[in-house]
Amino acid sequence: MTLKLGVNIDHVATLRQARRASRPDPLDAGAIALASGADFVVVHLRKDQRHIHQKDVANLCKLFPKQIHLECACSDFGEKAALTCKPHSVCIVPELPGEVTTTGGLNFTPAVQKRLFKMIEKLHKKHILVSLFVNPVAADLRIAAKLGADVVELCTAAYSQAKTQKQAQKLLQELTLAALLAQELGLKVHAGHGLDYHNVLAVADIGGISCMNIGFAIIARSLFTGLPAAVEEMKNLL
Repeated sequence: MTLKLGVNIDHVATLRQARRASRPDPLDAGAIALASGADFVVVHLRKDQRHIHQKDVANLCKLFPKQIHLECACSDFGEKAALTCKPHSVCIVPELPGEVTTTGGLNFTPAVQKRLFKMIEKLHKKHILVSLFVNPVAADLRIAAKLGADVVELCTAAYSQAKTQKQAQKLLQELTLAALLAQELGLKVHAGHGLDYHNVLAVADIGGISCMNIGFAIIARSLFTGLPAAVEEMKNLL
């Protein structure tokens, strides 16, 4: 099975915001990524809108209604943006003040579970697929299924940051077991966070994963090779 590839274009908008200019335009990046082999365009709309803006999400959803995968927090802001823009799918992720990037999966406290259940219900009423960003832990996968998620995205941050081969193998085993359990629970499985051209193959070989969401590595490579070549290279690896 050929894995699908979601290309996160947040850092195209990061470059734009460095000069508070109108270029580079995330719409152009999305179009190029899809034309170069990406199956989805991924954007993370943060409350501070430090890179991707809600207007970007709205324009992308209008242009590519079946290929936009929105990441947002379980918050009033994230929920309203998702219901307004109506992307193909939404991945609900944790957001912590001051973080440089997402640091792990959702923390399923009772209060978070209650809020997630309501948000998932509202998104489903708009026919939006819902993914939850989770650590590869059995208890979290069971909660995701109980809450009614369609998909879980396994956080690969720990694997991507492994310092030794032994550590990486242990974390790959955890991801493998998590993918198997998720399928048994009736969930589709995605994976992402920190993956690059060197470490992605081992995760791609895990059975049951249907989509890999990768951003920073592709955008960084594109500075030297161009975005079409960077996307094509990653797609070919999968």
